[in-house]
Amino acid sequence: MVSRPHTPALADLPYRPCVGIALFNRDGLVFAGRRRLDGDPGLGGALGGHAWQMPQGGIDPGEAPGDAALRELYEETSVPAGSVRLLGEAPGWYSYDLPTLASGKLWKGRYRGQTQKWFAFAFLGSDDEIDIHHPGGGSHKAEFDDWRWEPLDRLPELIVPFKRPVYEQVVAAFAPYARPA
Repeated sequence: MVSRPHTPALADLPYRPCVGIALFNRDGLVFAGRRRLDGDPGLGGALGGHAWQMPQGGIDPGEAPGDAALRELYEETSVPAGSVRLLGEAPGWYSYDLPTLASGKLWKGRYRGQTQKWFAFAFLGSDDEIDIHHPGGGSHKAEFDDWRWEPLDRLPELIVPFKRPVYEQVVAAFAPYARPA
């Protein structure tokens, strides 16, 4: 009999700790970036045309979630901490599971999905500060190939379906910020 290494069931895996960022402009619209799909292991098929999302990313070991949010925002959009003001923080952590199609391919199969702490920031700068093609001053790989400002309540219909419940919670938590300043 051939022995095979044990592969844990998806439900037995932990969630990857992450942050999400809702970046609001002066008109009360939120930043939405379209994910690049080149080099995305297995997720492209799961997106089904719903490739728009807000910035998000992992929390480094020992890093505070608020610090991770500012770092991820810069790494994905080039927007520096000095160009934003914290509006609020979601009251809890929101989690989603990866679809089976992508579960063994992303994050080396170590996580079942993500648990995210969401932050709302007011964007104090100008649109020309946003650089998704050379994010983080060119020190990070571009995660988006396009971006635009959207009404917050429209984001759930733009996001991949398996993340939609999280986006619905974000919309409910941050609805007060979705007004012109």
